[in-house]
Amino acid sequence: MTVPVLEARDICKRFPGVVALDRVSLQVFPGEILAVVGENGAGKSTLMKILSGALQPDEGEILLARQPVRFADPRQALAHGIGIIYQELSVIEALSVGENLFLGRLPQRSGIPGTVDWPRVWREASQILERVGAPIDPQRPVRELSTAQKQLVEIARALSQDVRVLILDEPTSSLSLQETERLFAILRGLRAQGVAIIYISHRLEEVFALADRVTVLRDGRVVGTLPIAEATRDGLIRMMVGRDLSAYYRTVRSSPGAPRLEVRKLTRAGVLHAIDLTVHAGEIVGLAGLVGAGRTELARCLFGVDPIDSGEIRIDGKTVAIRNPQDAVRHGIVLVPEDRKLQGLVLILSVRENIALPVLSRLAHFGFPSRRQEERLATSFVERLRIRTPSIEQRVLNLSGGNQQKVVLARALATNPRVLILDEPTRGIDVGAKAEVHALIAELAEVGMGILLISSELPEVLSMSHRVLVMSGGRIVAEFSREEATEERVLAAATRQSVAA
Repeated sequence: MTVPVLEARDICKRFPGVVALDRVSLQVFPGEILAVVGENGAGKSTLMKILSGALQPDEGEILLARQPVRFADPRQALAHGIGIIYQELSVIEALSVGENLFLGRLPQRSGIPGTVDWPRVWREASQILERVGAPIDPQRPVRELSTAQKQLVEIARALSQDVRVLILDEPTSSLSLQETERLFAILRGLRAQGVAIIYISHRLEEVFALADRVTVLRDGRVVGTLPIAEATRDGLIRMMVGRDLSAYYRTVRSSPGAPRLEVRKLTRAGVLHAIDLTVHAGEIVGLAGLVGAGRTELARCLFGVDPIDSGEIRIDGKTVAIRNPQDAVRHGIVLVPEDRKLQGLVLILSVRENIALPVLSRLAHFGFPSRRQEERLATSFVERLRIRTPSIEQRVLNLSGGNQQKVVLARALATNPRVLILDEPTRGIDVGAKAEVHALIAELAEVGMGILLISSELPEVLSMSHRVLVMSGGRIVAEFSREEATEERVLAAATRQSVAA
């Protein structure tokens, strides 16, 4: 590891009113995985866009194998061997796997210009997919693939162009535990082949499991780079946020009261099977399980997004009929969905408009929208949730992921719920924002709200919950008290294994 394959030297990038990168330098070597971590807004995405040609630096230089280079666009960067895979995948759903792999460069039949050599497409696509351990039919439409398979197609497409550096931005945010482990195995295999990998993630456990070194960014500057053997979780958090986060996962001290939400024999054919659960006032009930276990489907049924075939839902002991989300909100149930951008926010609207949207009728004055009431409501939640925004008129599109998530929470809380359903409430947000969201969840429980917490991060579920329910195959298959719940027991139940007490 003497000659870096890719190096950034003193990179600066400014946007109006913001210094996104301030003399940032890093190196990545052949056959290593370099993790890049930092809070939202630290400059990670801006740096990666510069390295991959999507943005131009204002100052500084990029070197490839010690030679200065400047990329006009991502296509030019890819031609030089630098590929990037974003969190939002860019495959074309209507095309086949093979067509996606050779998009824009389909091989032509010799002697017949303008005619695609399809046998060659399928043959070479199969070889590329085999390299990443993805036994996918190259003629299969991409729309039929799982998220993990689509991601492998993106990796295969980059490798088909002989990338020397592969950049991945939050690649596991939508993957199950098994899919994540499969991806890690592929990345380790690429490392063994000499590919340099830059890996961006908010999940520190992934950094320790995968990376050789880690670079920490804070406020557009490099705080430090460490061999992973010399890094600790607490040390990285201190470097990222500039302070200790002793309450990263806050222990909730409320004592559960009377039943707030009761579900009896709730069934949706082919999806959910005779679900029984109870959430008490002041209680956080964690809902764990693998992807596809039925957790999100249960949340959607409780919130009236999807209909149920049979079963009973009670709020504060009273049976209620929930046919749609309006019914749910009227009875005191609100859902914070797992995909904030697609399901939780109207990105082109302002912070004020997003927070007020579900309660416009309540804020109306003589039947007309009350701007003053909306401003008062939005300002109160911006202050209460410490939403970092220049003003309540800022478009939500321009906020960091953590602050977007706080706006989703503010929208939910504006309805004055008695039951709050949180589906992956901290997915894709940085450690500082996570700590703030955890503190808010604890505060809500402590004032008597019933909370159903769905999360794929087991440490989050185990530390925040009074009880943990485990789902598998659309059923609740196990229940653990806080004292009984361990990662081993929960995972064993989720995979229908038994573990001795």
